Order: sequence, then C-alpha cells, then structure tokens
Amino acid sequence: MVDIAIQVSDLRKSFKDNQVLKGVDFEVERGEIFALLGSNGAGKTTIVNILSTLMDKDGGTASVCGFDVGRQAGKVRESISLTGQFAAVDGVLTGRENIVLIAKLRGVKNHAEVADQMLGRFGLGEAANKRASAYSGGMARRLDIAMSLVGNPAVIFLDEPTTGLDPEGRLEVWKTIKAFSETGTTIFLTTQYLEEAEQLADRIAILHGGKIIANGTLDELKKLFPPATEEYIIKQPTLEEIFLAIVGAEKEQAR
Repeated sequence: MVDIAIQVSDLRKSFKDNQVLKGVDFEVERGEIFALLGSNGAGKTTIVNILSTLMDKDGGTASVCGFDVGRQAGKVRESISLTGQFAAVDGVLTGRENIVLIAKLRGVKNHAEVADQMLGRFGLGEAANKRASAYSGGMARRLDIAMSLVGNPAVIFLDEPTTGLDPEGRLEVWKTIKAFSETGTTIFLTTQYLEEAEQLADRIAILHGGKIIANGTLDELKKLFPPATEEYIIKQPTLEEIFLAIVGAEKEQAR
C-alpha cells in the first residue's frame, strides 16, 4: 500500500478576478522528491502557501500527513517545514546561533549538539562561528535548509530554492537536497528550472493554466513525446559547464 504524504484534489484559488488554481489534483508519496514545474505566475507558490497553511483555499481538498490544511492547520504545521524563495537567516547571528535559535523555538533538546550535527551535515562546520551575513549565497541557502530540518519534519517545502544563486551555489544546494532526501523526508520542490527537476525529482508535475497538465516520473513524461531519433553530433559544452570548468581550474591553481 502506497503511503501518501500530500493529497490534493480539485484545489481552487482566485485573487479578485484572477483564477490562479482551477482544479489542481496530485499526490505525493512519503519519502519522495516531488517537483512542481511551472513558469512565473503559474501558481506554484500559491499551492505551497495553501499546503503550509499560510493561505486559505477557495475550494477543493488538501491534506498533509493525513491532516486537513484547513480544519487541522496546527497538526499540519507540526509536521512540516518551509523554505521560501529567499534565505531566511539572521545575518547578525552566526551559523551556529541561527540553528540553535530554531532548535529552541521548536522545543528541541541538546541545542548545541543539534547545531553541530546540522552544520557538519551541510558542510558548514568551518563557518559555524561566522556571521551569516558573511556567507555566500550558496552557504546561506544551505544554512536555511539546515534550519528547516531541525526537529526532523516529515515534509519540507522548498519554494524555488536556487533562485538568485550562481551556478556553484545552485550545485551546492542540489547536493544538499539529494543528501537529506535519503533520510526519508518528503520533499516538495517548486522550480522553473527544467534541469533542476530532472536532476532532483522522483516525480514531476507540470502546472499550467491553473491545472496539472502532466504528472509522472521523468521516464513516464518522456513517453509523452515521439521516440527520439539517433543522430551523431558534436556536443558543444554549455556556458555553465565552461564556467564551472574555468572556476575549478582556478581553484586548483590557487592551492
């Protein structure tokens, strides 16, 4: 029997005369990375806000970990963590102090031990006592995600987690997401980057025109298109590959 972490049926939401969600349906299995793809303004963040109880729906049903987002909002909040589009870290505090603060707010014991574990797990041990304002974009995002995992939430929402990051920072966040997905945490990821969904997701849904127009694994979605033809071509490196190669070479020379 499939264990469902998130269940959405006929979800609807309007803002004045603009109907953003027109009957959205999908399920997320427990322990998987589920990517919701869509262009800017498609309604991805609206869905996240409804599922995390920050916004009321107009119609339909939605539940997280078996709890209705409307009638059992408190239970939903106890089961989830949310990381928005921009890192919500306190720049005045150090990395360790940020995590300790969240641990205290969530009633987690052994604050210092939890902070050390999280900092080590996300490769921030050496920067633990630096102010978060001194962190790079990728480091701040990793700290933000580490803070989200304090207390071991059953479901974590990542709303466009790599927005505004450079290529190196984006790869850092990808590695982080892959690492903690192995712990059994259910991850609901929104993105407008096709490559991001391809790299991370177990299952992908495409939101367009207020509805889910496709939903499945990458292999299942590929079957919606005509069979690929075999051609022999010379593949040119992408600008991102060139950038990373040059930066990597510079780092090696500097050592």
